Amino acid sequence: MTEKRAAIFDVDGTLVDTNHLHVVTWWEAFRQAGHRVPMHDVHRAVGLGGGDLIEHLLGKDRDPEGDGELEAAHRTLYATWFDRLIAFDGAGDLLRALAGRGWEVVLATSASGAELSALRRAVDADDVILGAASADDVRSGKPAPDPVERARDLAGVPSGRAVFVGDTVWDMEAGTRDGVTSVAVLSGGIPRADLEAAGAAAVHRDVADLLENLDSSVFADRE
Repeated sequence: MTEKRAAIFDVDGTLVDTNHLHVVTWWEAFRQAGHRVPMHDVHRAVGLGGGDLIEHLLGKDRDPEGDGELEAAHRTLYATWFDRLIAFDGAGDLLRALAGRGWEVVLATSASGAELSALRRAVDADDVILGAASADDVRSGKPAPDPVERARDLAGVPSGRAVFVGDTVWDMEAGTRDGVTSVAVLSGGIPRADLEAAGAAAVHRDVADLLENLDSSVFADRE
């Protein structure tokens, strides 16, 4: 009997084209609160959970009492896009192709609640998604390994039987810390060199490129 294998996917910037929406809505949330944070800096922080993103951009010496208001402002601004979110070409097809090859497909994301539901609607592949490790399910978000570990637990596989696909250095660091094989896509806008330095074993242009080259990818190496 073939051992189970898990294909774990980040969502924002990996399966769904949302990173720059997060940049603009976080930038506006900071602006409304009186903080001037360059969009470039916001972009590099996307992928962190809300509280970690705020600390990363404003520093540990900020007044943390304002964090809740900032997160609420971002949620409200970002929610206006929920019915317009678009998955990257090939996203659902890639998940179905992997499921068809016997992989357990699981999501590992900082999103939760209505936001995660909107993202899953955009991907439109719930028929092959076993489950999701969301921000509500872990003590610490990426780059801590908790989300990836939780996703593996859902699939019931050890780290050596899992591949994690993401688009940020936080994804790659989380995967590396958990011991899974980490694969990066460039669709989130992070440079290849940064992703490789953070632990990416392979880098693809996007999920469509990964799907097109699935037979020569790290997924094929582990079948």
